[in-house]
Amino acid sequence: MSLVLGVDSSTQSCKVVIVDTVTGTVVRSGRAAHPAGTEVDPEAWLQALRRAVADAGGMEDVSAISIAGQQHGLVALDASGAVIRHALLWNDTRSAPAAADLVAERGTEEYARRTGSVPVASFTAAKLRWLADAEPENAVRVAAVALPHDWLTWRLRGYGPDAPHGGVLDELVTDRSEASGTSYFDSVRGEYDRELLTQALRRDTADIVLPRVLGVADSVAGPGDTIVAAGAGDNAAAALGLGAALGDVVVSLGTSGTVFAVTDVPVHDADGIVAGFADASGLYLPIVTTLNAARVFDATAALLGVDQAEFSRLALSAPAGADGLVLQPWFEGERTPNLPDATATLFGLTLGSTTRENLARAAIEGVLCGLAEGLDAIRVRGVAVRRVLLIGGAARSAAVAGIAAQVFDAPVVVPKPGEYVALGAAVQAAWALSGERPTWPVPVATVPVPDTRPIIRDRYASHRRQPDQ
Repeated sequence: MSLVLGVDSSTQSCKVVIVDTVTGTVVRSGRAAHPAGTEVDPEAWLQALRRAVADAGGMEDVSAISIAGQQHGLVALDASGAVIRHALLWNDTRSAPAAADLVAERGTEEYARRTGSVPVASFTAAKLRWLADAEPENAVRVAAVALPHDWLTWRLRGYGPDAPHGGVLDELVTDRSEASGTSYFDSVRGEYDRELLTQALRRDTADIVLPRVLGVADSVAGPGDTIVAAGAGDNAAAALGLGAALGDVVVSLGTSGTVFAVTDVPVHDADGIVAGFADASGLYLPIVTTLNAARVFDATAALLGVDQAEFSRLALSAPAGADGLVLQPWFEGERTPNLPDATATLFGLTLGSTTRENLARAAIEGVLCGLAEGLDAIRVRGVAVRRVLLIGGAARSAAVAGIAAQVFDAPVVVPKPGEYVALGAAVQAAWALSGERPTWPVPVATVPVPDTRPIIRDRYASHRRQPDQ
């Protein structure tokens, strides 16, 4: 029996699964917390990884490792391999004006054509422009640019200023999925765009080291006798962990909401709604991200003074369309559409519609309608949809799953709860170990009966605020 180790180094924590390569069974697991904040000393990630591995019983019997992590972000290294400043995470929005400047300088069409997507605050290019403008003394020291999972893979392998192998920058590696979220990588040609990198950092970048992009089954030497796979961005790893194939769309309900599809056709969206990323299997992963998802349910349940079980029961007690009550759930602004200063709005309040049941249902319908608009945007750009895989903590709710079957116009499947990002990393590790992608079973929790109710989306669309309003 061969064992592989998959890592999910997310914003909040590090999760580790150790998996039997034959059956796909998780034999051990562990986790450790990450510090809060939108900028973090990367060493905290390494320490958390070590704690999570220890919590999982160690990795002495592991043959291959892969690290998936929070996408985007910026880890800037100097010539010795030392971290120049704390890493800027994807959710650090101080780079929003920098992203707008980059778009103004090149235009949306050119960025979409050259990289598949239009820069926003989370993308690495925007972080680099912010660094050049806000901390020029640090920008001039940059000798290598890594993303969180790139840097963590490098450190795990024994590289760094005080590590056994030293700070050898040329040993930085990554994969297509992670590189495609930088705004200076062309995933169709599989090449970095140095001109866009130079524009972002406002200096010549010919000598700056960028992580070598490994193939889907490539590996490099790891600690001891292990090999280390390329790793991946979190959503690309989740697609691997779910066994997502052509025609599959994943809808994830976490703190934020995401809609992403596996497709063999690259997407280039100059409107900036769909980010045309690469996946971790050699295909493409167009994605739409919203800011408001599971926390909307938490807030509404708290307002109603109920737990999640009662919140679900209330929502299921109301009719489709919530008697005309519509919640536009932009509590924290919104990314899709791009309305960072927006607030939530409740429409259709009448004496008849103002009930606890309707409010609970309107919260769920509002979040799902926003994600359904993301699914529409992906479809419009030529992606076929066979089924929707609904994941995330909120997908466990009977009301969320049932109402999803009424909102989405494609069959909905709810896999059993699992660490699908870490499992996807384990798939990649097993792939690198054997040379063949494993086909591990994905257990299903429920398959709601398809029951599309157009009234839900029609009412939401009739009240939806437009980006220019």
